[in-house]
Amino acid sequence: MTSGDAWSFDTTDQVNVARVLGRFREEAGARGVFLVGKSGQLLDAAGRTEGIDGASFASLAAADFAAGAQLAELLGEDDFAALYHQGEPECMYLTDVGGEAILAALFDQATTLGLVRMQTRKVVPELETIIETAAEREAGRPRGSFMEAGWADEAADEIDKLFSD
Repeated sequence: MTSGDAWSFDTTDQVNVARVLGRFREEAGARGVFLVGKSGQLLDAAGRTEGIDGASFASLAAADFAAGAQLAELLGEDDFAALYHQGEPECMYLTDVGGEAILAALFDQATTLGLVRMQTRKVVPELETIIETAAEREAGRPRGSFMEAGWADEAADEIDKLFSD
């Protein structure tokens, strides 16, 4: 699957993604998880994500991942398949999902990076299959964004709000 393909989740896909994210959050011991499109749209979230603006998080996570790809290139790497940010007490682990999406796990000392990484390796193929199925279904349809019109402008506005004042 090539990044940039237009695809959309139908109701079955949405249910499957929610099930996979919920199970991943529980098995990894993560506080919350997000599935983000590479272009910065929030695809889904699970767990305790209250207090986090999903649109802003998705845009910034996609930008973070894109910056990581540029850093990898500077270092002679093809790409960084995952990024880890350690905070006090929150940590964040981001990983590529088939070149189309990013899985972000938010966690604290209740779990470990090793457990999150191990569970990520199990769940990413499932998410890739769901996305691949959606892309194949869309193959015969006209290409177009599955987000509501104006989502990019709304995301840019949210980013501007974060950095103003």
